[in-house]
Amino acid sequence: MQVVSHAQTHVGLIRQVNEDACLEMPELGIWAVADGMGGHAAGDVASQLVVDAIKSAVLGAFNGVITKELLIETLEEANRSLQRYSREQLEGSTAGTTVVVLFLEKTQFHLLWVGDSRGYMLRNEMLQQTTRDHSQVTEMVEQGLLAPEEAESHECANVITRAIGVDTDVEVDIISGECWPGDVFLLCTDGLNKEIPDPEIKRYLEQADVMEAGMALLHSTLVSGARDNVTYVIVEVQGLQEDEIANNETEKTIPVLHKKM
Repeated sequence: MQVVSHAQTHVGLIRQVNEDACLEMPELGIWAVADGMGGHAAGDVASQLVVDAIKSAVLGAFNGVITKELLIETLEEANRSLQRYSREQLEGSTAGTTVVVLFLEKTQFHLLWVGDSRGYMLRNEMLQQTTRDHSQVTEMVEQGLLAPEEAESHECANVITRAIGVDTDVEVDIISGECWPGDVFLLCTDGLNKEIPDPEIKRYLEQADVMEAGMALLHSTLVSGARDNVTYVIVEVQGLQEDEIANNETEKTIPVLHKKM
């Protein structure tokens, strides 16, 4: 698979500390974005710990074989590590973080996430939010208690229901599907998607160059006020190998959400 990617993190215009972190390893098909929990102690430590754990795990993978199971186990271990850190270093406070990971494996993509950092996919001029926010307002919308257009301005908009480091056990959601040439993936923290509406995100991602698209996203976020840290990763699938195309043409798989049992 031939891919090109671009990643950047920015403190924003209001916050004093950047509690976001990102990971870009195109040679291994791994990218990640993490958002340390605002208002909690050591959010920057939490996000960097998760990113470092992913990097260490994929570099140390047995025989160089990276699997989605390995990534899930890594996030579970990162959860335990953050719990220990909170007990030993923070005197009862909690260090937590969201995370979203993109793993490109042969002709497939896998998105794994905990929290409300998002994964988008642009395909055939259609932008889809592929992940589902683990947030209180998302649950309220799904239960019919809140209109979608009211979610971002609701008083509970920043309340997440799942994060790395908060509970003894963590549930990692994963969605998988087939990759096609021209697919563009965006991973981002909510400091981006809460400032820029999806139609504008789509317009920028349609630019030919991923770096130009990323700089346009960041510029628009800053112009909008950048009230939070801003982090993004853009990954474009430029092509598949001939043998990959042959194996990929028999069926176009529609992504289906799978929860880890």
